[in-house]
Amino acid sequence: MFSKVNSMGLQGFRAEQVHVECDLSSGLPRFDLVGLPDSAVSEAKERVRSAIKNCGLEFPISRITVNLAPAEFKKEGPLYDLPILVAILLASKQIKVNLDSAALIGEIALNGEVRKVNGVLPMVARAKELELTEFYIPVDNCDEASLIPDILIYPVKDVRQLLLHFSGTEKMTPLKNMTFEEIQKSMIKQSNDSIDFADVLGQKCAKRALEIAAAGGHNVLLVGSPGAGKSMLAKRLPTILPDMTFEESLATSSIYSVAGLLTKEKPLILARPFRSPHHTTTDVAFAGGGAKAKPGEVSLSHNGVLFLDELPLFTRSALETLRQPLEDGKVTVTRNAVTATYPGSIMLVCAMNPCPCGYLYDPVHPCTCTDAAKARYLSRISGPLLDRIDLQVMVDPLDAYALYNRDTSLEETSATIKARVTAARNIQLERFAGSDVVCNAGMTPRMVRKYCVMTPDAKSLLIKAFTQMNFSARANDKILRTARTIADLDGSPVIDVPHIAEAIQFRRMDCLFK
Repeated sequence: MFSKVNSMGLQGFRAEQVHVECDLSSGLPRFDLVGLPDSAVSEAKERVRSAIKNCGLEFPISRITVNLAPAEFKKEGPLYDLPILVAILLASKQIKVNLDSAALIGEIALNGEVRKVNGVLPMVARAKELELTEFYIPVDNCDEASLIPDILIYPVKDVRQLLLHFSGTEKMTPLKNMTFEEIQKSMIKQSNDSIDFADVLGQKCAKRALEIAAAGGHNVLLVGSPGAGKSMLAKRLPTILPDMTFEESLATSSIYSVAGLLTKEKPLILARPFRSPHHTTTDVAFAGGGAKAKPGEVSLSHNGVLFLDELPLFTRSALETLRQPLEDGKVTVTRNAVTATYPGSIMLVCAMNPCPCGYLYDPVHPCTCTDAAKARYLSRISGPLLDRIDLQVMVDPLDAYALYNRDTSLEETSATIKARVTAARNIQLERFAGSDVVCNAGMTPRMVRKYCVMTPDAKSLLIKAFTQMNFSARANDKILRTARTIADLDGSPVIDVPHIAEAIQFRRMDCLFK
């Protein structure tokens, strides 16, 4: 007797269809589970056996073979418990139901309760692409699945409820699909209203750099003495970033779903992520990987901000993992014959001192570092990584007058800055409509040539700076992208001299590392 039930699985970040095939044959009682399962999947045999008996059903006394097809990729996690159980009941003819257009996932407790699993959001989205019409998921995963329209989502509390539904005795009500706007209203606001750019006194240059970075999606390096306000500025960057679109929220939420970081209180990511890993974070936790190639800090910052405080204290190998995502907007991880490509479109914001003691350019505190100590400290940051950072800003310490006598009402609020940033982003969305690029930082070289049109004087200034400051070709393109953003903030269709001059000014830290 043979049965087949549809399920879903994850290959890294990508969801794939899995067919759970069950065959009951004569011979000595035995339960074989094949199809490249990991230990968690193999243990499903005992969970399924106990759940069937504890639900008042009969576990078949025969040779049971369950195959998870295709066998070419490793099946991980307990999400196959529910489809295995249903496949066995179908093969033993204890239930009769047509599930050709349905898929099931869920971990089963020994008493038949269906428990939450990771990665439901990308699985439901993939099931819709495969034109499956029904999806049975654990009840605790229903909130994150409600965003996917045009597919019937049935939240399953336990096996008994599912069997009553299959028999027609007590039909379950499918989940009501919610629009993105409805979910935004129903969820607790995720943004932090307790921080605002108005809290930062002075620092006009640094604020301007962060506004440009937010408007164009550029990377930023803040260099300054201890206590100058670098971390304070970086933590307020999310307050001026444009609101996430539906597509961005779905992509970021899918990563958090795979990582198991979505909760009942926060079933979707609506606010742009702000990740700030400690400098002791390992390379694997940073870029992603491990035995199951899970997403790391870079991928968890997708469509948001990755903030690295005390940049030179991170290991050289960890920092070098940033090269691919900063260039391609994705990170590819290969671990134990598992290759996973995760999105990694991030804004990198770094903060550091100019020397080990931190007071190299401080007007009050003298620097006590030797030349050799300074060289060792700065050598921890490679030239290729620095070249990928668009804006490099010196954050000067505040004097007593600015700290105690400045009128705080003169400081712009995050809402005011965000309005300008959003207007500039809207220009870029219109400019890049029909492509995968959403902001100036993501422009391809061909787009740079097409959209970064300069006046003759601006072009002459850039050529002169390129020659005198020994910019690389990448640095030249970074300056053009930054200048394009500055022009967008000004509402200018072409890049003029002030735009180029300001973009060049934000590359002045290059000399610190030479």
